[in-house]
Amino acid sequence: MKNIQFHLMLLLSIFSIQFLQAQDKLDAILPVRGLAIASPDLKNLDRFIKFIDEELGPNNINTLILRVDYGYQYKSHPELVNEDALSTADVKKIVAACKKYDIAIVPQINLLGHQSWHSTLEKLLQVYPEFDETPNVKLPEKYEWPNEDGLYCKSYCPLHPEVHKVVFELVDEIVEVFEADAFHAGMDEVFYIGEEQCPRCSGKDKAELFAGEVTKIRNHLALSNRKLWIWGDRLIDGKSTGIGMWEASMNNTHRAIDMIPKDVMICDWHYERVDPTPVLFASKDINVAICPWRTADLAEKQLKQMLEFRANATPEMKENFTGMVQTVWTSAGNFMDLYYGVTPNSDKNGDQAKCFKTVLSAFKNLGE
Repeated sequence: MKNIQFHLMLLLSIFSIQFLQAQDKLDAILPVRGLAIASPDLKNLDRFIKFIDEELGPNNINTLILRVDYGYQYKSHPELVNEDALSTADVKKIVAACKKYDIAIVPQINLLGHQSWHSTLEKLLQVYPEFDETPNVKLPEKYEWPNEDGLYCKSYCPLHPEVHKVVFELVDEIVEVFEADAFHAGMDEVFYIGEEQCPRCSGKDKAELFAGEVTKIRNHLALSNRKLWIWGDRLIDGKSTGIGMWEASMNNTHRAIDMIPKDVMICDWHYERVDPTPVLFASKDINVAICPWRTADLAEKQLKQMLEFRANATPEMKENFTGMVQTVWTSAGNFMDLYYGVTPNSDKNGDQAKCFKTVLSAFKNLGE
């Protein structure tokens, strides 16, 4: 019996060494291999854990950005909790599943922008309307774009004296329960910032306001030795690059790229073209991951581009090119239905499940 136990332990040790060597090799090729998706609701929690076990873990995903927002039962601010929110015990199931595969969780709460969607306010401005950067802009019964107010999503005022006490308490709670070393603050598509009607922000430089908010969040996280991740679009000049107002900035926030701390991690999303903007961030000594969405052939080209950047960059810039994060813009339940063929794809412009399958296959092949 002892002999059998010895051989079993020896085999496990050999397997563990081989697994770690394979992971080290893969990390050297592409350090960040991620998925960004909404956290599951209670109905889809067990499915999501199975998804981690069956798809993410075996296919070399090592980073999971979870858009939690108000889908957790916050103890610090129960007034901001959505219905059907995850409990601490529910979150710990996700944490345990990810730990099995050394998948780092980066929880996300949208800060600054994305405080509304179409005709609905998100929880923060529902409960604390005084934080609204544009209280004069009323949400329409039927949302259309474009509109006279330039309304896409509402923002909170970054200079309101009470907003950070509230949002930082949420941030502290969510990183703690997810046992996370990093936090994603969103901060994409911020169209309302430094508005003339705001008594605090009027006349202020929009780039300085944006950089100030990034720095404030980064510095708060640094108190607990955690890193800040954000989307990169507001730091790209939409005019000079020709990229435009969605995947880049047309309201002068792009100059903030020279004002933010260098240890902020950038998720550089591009859904229509293979824009080489990771070079912009890497040349500023800022870490960057490229982010596809729903077009498989573009994702393949973006991955090839990122690998070429790492292969051909100087030693000083190479490690700034960190990898790729697939983005998903539907609920976790809907995405799993698409992924497993429960529901057919109805998006005429792409297929995010097919795109992710392509990315997973590419990640798996990197290690072979």
